[in-house]
Amino acid sequence: FRMWSVAAIITPAFLVKIVVGHPPNDSHFADIDIDKAASEIAGYRGLPTKPPPRCKAFPGDTSWPPVSDWSNLNSTLGGVLLNPLPPASVCYPTSANFNTTSCNFLFNDASQSTFWFDNPLTVQGTWPQGLTCPLVRNPPVNATCTRGGYPVYVVNATEPKHVQAAVNFAREKNVRVIIKNTGHDFLARNIGAGSLSIWVHNLKGFEFISNYRQPGGNYRGPAAWVGAGLQVYEAFRHALTHNVTLPSASCLTIGSYGGWISGGGHSPLSSKYGLGVDQVLELKVVTADGRYVTASSTKNKDLFFALRGGGGSTYGVITSAIVKAHPAINLTIASFNFNLGNAPSSNPSSNPTITNSTAFWLGFNAVFAFGIPTVDTGGYLWTNGLPSGPGFAMQVQAQMPGLSAAEAVAFTQPLVDELNRLGIPVANITIRTQVYSSQSSTGAGGAPGAGGYFASRLFPRAAYVDPVLFSKAMNASRVLIEAGYTFHGLNMAPTLEAAGNPYLAGVNPVWRESVMHADIFGFNKLNLATATDQQVVAAQLALTELMGPLKEATPGGGSYLNEGDPHEPNWQQSFYGNNYAKLVKIKKSRDPWGVFWAPTTPGSEGWRVEGQGGLLWRQNGRLCRV
Repeated sequence: FRMWSVAAIITPAFLVKIVVGHPPNDSHFADIDIDKAASEIAGYRGLPTKPPPRCKAFPGDTSWPPVSDWSNLNSTLGGVLLNPLPPASVCYPTSANFNTTSCNFLFNDASQSTFWFDNPLTVQGTWPQGLTCPLVRNPPVNATCTRGGYPVYVVNATEPKHVQAAVNFAREKNVRVIIKNTGHDFLARNIGAGSLSIWVHNLKGFEFISNYRQPGGNYRGPAAWVGAGLQVYEAFRHALTHNVTLPSASCLTIGSYGGWISGGGHSPLSSKYGLGVDQVLELKVVTADGRYVTASSTKNKDLFFALRGGGGSTYGVITSAIVKAHPAINLTIASFNFNLGNAPSSNPSSNPTITNSTAFWLGFNAVFAFGIPTVDTGGYLWTNGLPSGPGFAMQVQAQMPGLSAAEAVAFTQPLVDELNRLGIPVANITIRTQVYSSQSSTGAGGAPGAGGYFASRLFPRAAYVDPVLFSKAMNASRVLIEAGYTFHGLNMAPTLEAAGNPYLAGVNPVWRESVMHADIFGFNKLNLATATDQQVVAAQLALTELMGPLKEATPGGGSYLNEGDPHEPNWQQSFYGNNYAKLVKIKKSRDPWGVFWAPTTPGSEGWRVEGQGGLLWRQNGRLCRV
């Protein structure tokens, strides 16, 4: 990708006041001088005094900043402003970037490297971008690659001052801002046409704090200062070095300290230590007015509330956090599968296939009923129910923190006995034990696909343990699987007690009463890379309708906003629960200019991306007020 040349310029005074890179000796970061008059902050002109433009500036408009403005911004940034083309552009003969060697690398070698996660534009599901430059080997000679929903410029932020300069520029120039880390967000919150992207992937600082006391809170003990761009596998390497546990996302290439905690953040340790939001003790944030502040239980408490589970990319930009560091712990996983098919399997003990449909679905119910003893023991029951060949498959992992292999076998034996009683001959359970933080990765990842469509549901304990409602929920889940969807269940109980009664967070309160988060994936139902917009709309709406009976069987439930249906009916309540009104108030107070916007975040109803035919997660268009 291209980088602007660096021109000499005096850095604005408000940028050089900030000291970053690692925390001072007292483990707290000094705030920017917040008593300094706002008018003195470079680029800041106070609250809006006249009606703002209806739409954000867009390339080709007279309001779009001229090249000289972008060049000046790059000089202020010290040369970290990028103007990248889509990575697949190297494969298109019509592109100025066309390069056969580079194209071959994308197909042959990129997936064995960190290329895709280290690319400033790449997102893991490209359908929201508009599929205007798909990765194609030997495209037609006249095929074109255009930017589509990718940002026009990217700030490769390696210091908070880079984020500040980007925010101030976007606010004063009325340019849309997006925030991107590793690109794992599937709900189009890290992409947008005509935008300036703040890329926090390279904010990878880490420092272990042996004895930390939370100001105004109830935590005292080991902690870690972590940069927003630190990926799970990188955090685990640090945790191993210091013999501690940092609860993190299950996917090792995710950046846990940005969007994961902003949405709530679940993990195999959620029944033992709570959600991702419960690990956070302090945050460093750049707000819409360009200030670099601490958010904690004593400072900027509204931000500390909102940024922990109240939605990402909308209140400010997280640059780093201080999080709890728990004692090192083993994670023991007991796993087995069983299947429904036309003929019994030849080796039934390791992966039995049965032909009795009634027995299979009773076994399905028995597995999920085992979710309650699992979470009450501090565990995490991972399951997949999905179509498989002529029948269906059930994949089960009881992930048990702190148990030995023998203890995990003994714990799961009642479930195995019940399955055998039902006629499902599960005999051999695979046991794997390892230190939780020893999970390793090179950081490599494959080329992103178009993505898929999905929905999710949080199951409250009260509904789960009610025999009538549980039966209805299992029947509704079966209907979804028989319709071709994957039902991915994650049983956990992230109660406030498990989390150590942390300072109040903006995460959906339903999480505290839930014993399962279920994802329903339609990845195999429709190929988004070839589907028409009308087909995508129809498919998503069909799934939304099929979710109705599951919602009826889980009254008082909700949906996980990081893994939810972008067309979720009444998403405000489903994603945020009773916190929504408070979160909107914080949003309006902290960002009266509308600097930050992302779909299905608090207050986002006031905007829409034009020309996308009602597809809320397609970002290939101009962002305008409704």
